[in-house]
Amino acid sequence: MACILQVDFSYSGPWGEEMTEAMQGLAQSIAKEPGLVWKIWTLNKSTNEAGGIYLFKEMASAKAYLSMHTERLKKVGILFVNGKVFAVNGALTKINRGPIHEI
Repeated sequence: MACILQVDFSYSGPWGEEMTEAMQGLAQSIAKEPGLVWKIWTLNKSTNEAGGIYLFKEMASAKAYLSMHTERLKKVGILFVNGKVFAVNGALTKINRGPIHEI
């Protein structure tokens, strides 16, 4: 069953185009994660937060990614990572045009 992973954490930059340039390699690495369908990068400069919303094909892949990503963030000094995994109700999501048609 498809699931959503929601992750957020404190982040002080870089922002905008600098962030895009700095995170190219990370984005390319994330794109190769097992079970990942897509990721939406999230950021809020006014509250110094960043993260992402991910769609995974199954719960096991989402949980494995969250564990790995949390450890990766800790290695760069981000000690608290808020990560939650949710099952997706595909039928209702499709009514509301959620982009899960490719699963």
